[in-house]
Amino acid sequence: MELSFEEGTLVLREIDPADSPPPEFDWDPRRDVYRAQALDYRAVVTRLRGSGIDYTDSAKDYHQVAFDRVDPQAPREYQAAAIEAWAENGNRGITVLPTGSGKSLVGVMAISRIGRSTLVVAPTIDLMNQWYDLLCEAFADVPVGLMGGGYHEIRELTVATYHSAYLHVEQWGNRFGLIIFDEVHHLPGPQFSHAAEMCLAPYRLGLTATLERPDGRHQLLDRLVGPVSYRQEIQELAGEYLASYRVERREVQMVAEERVAYRAAEAEYRSFLRAKNVTTGSAAGWQEFVRLSGSSAEGRRAMKAYREHRRIALGAAAKFEVLESILKTHSRDRVIIFTQDNETVYQISRALLIPAITHQTRTRERREILRKFNRGDYLAVLTSKVLNEGVNVPEANVAVVLSGSATIREHVQRLGRILRPREGKRAVLYEVVTKGTMEKEVSRRRRQHSAYASAAGGQTSGQTSGPADDEQEWGDGPAGARADAS
Repeated sequence: MELSFEEGTLVLREIDPADSPPPEFDWDPRRDVYRAQALDYRAVVTRLRGSGIDYTDSAKDYHQVAFDRVDPQAPREYQAAAIEAWAENGNRGITVLPTGSGKSLVGVMAISRIGRSTLVVAPTIDLMNQWYDLLCEAFADVPVGLMGGGYHEIRELTVATYHSAYLHVEQWGNRFGLIIFDEVHHLPGPQFSHAAEMCLAPYRLGLTATLERPDGRHQLLDRLVGPVSYRQEIQELAGEYLASYRVERREVQMVAEERVAYRAAEAEYRSFLRAKNVTTGSAAGWQEFVRLSGSSAEGRRAMKAYREHRRIALGAAAKFEVLESILKTHSRDRVIIFTQDNETVYQISRALLIPAITHQTRTRERREILRKFNRGDYLAVLTSKVLNEGVNVPEANVAVVLSGSATIREHVQRLGRILRPREGKRAVLYEVVTKGTMEKEVSRRRRQHSAYASAAGGQTSGQTSGPADDEQEWGDGPAGARADAS
């Protein structure tokens, strides 16, 4: 019996009639072979070894590698506990640690511990480059390959983007014994999950600060990577390993003109919903609204009204007054300002002369802005969503959320941007919300995380209020209707 790797799958040939193929395999009549997912490699080999069946393993093409760390950093207590818990789970599983707590060191420790050809997968080019720099520093004697951003270098230690892994894994999915998925919550997307299924790596580690997805697809990670083997939340590390922090919500009133326009727009789109007997509290209901909005002039007006009432709430003029006040209060601090849309970013940037970073910002310009921000040349920076994850701004200690989605993940990621530890650092997150609008519901929904848990007697360091509920993009839209496209 021969086990081989072909096009992202496992193939069995030359089977003795007296032997039965492992249950992971199905007959492929097109090629007259038994075929299984590469993901099942570990289970298949374990089963074949236990059965005593004589077989040849031509599938794996990874090697033992001496990953000797240069000047290894002593792990913190929870980092050591995380790697031990992962090892006890058979070197498979997911580590959930807050942003700024050093998840990447857990990955470096796993690479050194396993000593097999390793692939690290990251969701963005920026994160790919950060991992490349980290691994080059940690393992100076081992060349590091890159897959993504114009590079196609496969080495015993390689870093790739999720997109590149998805595109090419069927060719080299047998080249790695260990695969590490950074920001593993991206993996269960309909496309990226194939990167895990077509790789035979028996050892797997997922790293994230925000595991749960609005669409529920994080449940697939148990099979793709393994179960959660270790978890620590922000409030458990704040003050000792993360910066102490507090969260403040500032509520603002719409001016008279905004209030009139908001109510008119709200009434128009809600009238359409009632006429069509559509409730947008579910994914199906929201999709029906979207479908109907494109099928008639009345529907298009309703969708336009929906977007207008949303725009007014998110961009109320009083928010900018509050922002100016916060900036004056924190004139010596490093402030990141988050908005939901690029239009608002550029509007504020022009008015207050604050550098802006959006998806339109070129790589070199973005790096220069962040370099000057960390150095103190810039004391504030504006962004929409591109700084939610995967950016290193250790000097930032104030975040202002002028607007955002209702997703818990986004809100926790924004808090995490200001929690990287520094002696004497105390972080503050301000959430600015428009009263009398659905934005209050957005705020309530996105604060459903233990980092924002209510404390007796009111808000304290590292705590704020908000009851539990599900996630959705906008206050009266569907829970999970805007799940990650990853």
